[in-house]
Amino acid sequence: MFSKEESRRLREEFWTSFGKSFPRKWVLYDTKLKGFSFKFHFDNKTALVALDLEDDLEYRIKYWEKLVALKSILLDDYLPEAIYDEEYFLENKKEISRIYVPLEQKVSIHNKNSWQDVMVFFNTHMSLFEAFFEEYKEVIEG
Repeated sequence: MFSKEESRRLREEFWTSFGKSFPRKWVLYDTKLKGFSFKFHFDNKTALVALDLEDDLEYRIKYWEKLVALKSILLDDYLPEAIYDEEYFLENKKEISRIYVPLEQKVSIHNKNSWQDVMVFFNTHMSLFEAFFEEYKEVIEG
């Protein structure tokens, strides 16, 4: 069991190490689309990359419909293991729409032995997510 301080330090160390291992500017929140963002998630049980639709319901519906229309392209050409979840609930009970790819192995941010696998997974899968977004941004905005 880790104290809050030890856990915080490990998380900080992971993200610093990830940034040094894969130095590039990720799109993440800088999509220029309201409520549309990419996220990395790594905790003591799971790791995943996600495209989240939050905030304004009107925009959420609009973007979701476009992403559903592009689903076969995303799955066939970029991320075949992506999961579409129109009603995804965050830990704080907030409802969002999410497309995500989980790492299908047992990992923990508290276990440094799993860090390299997670970093490679993040780099590979988020790069593909961003490539899809860049290619189809105008369609999604439409």
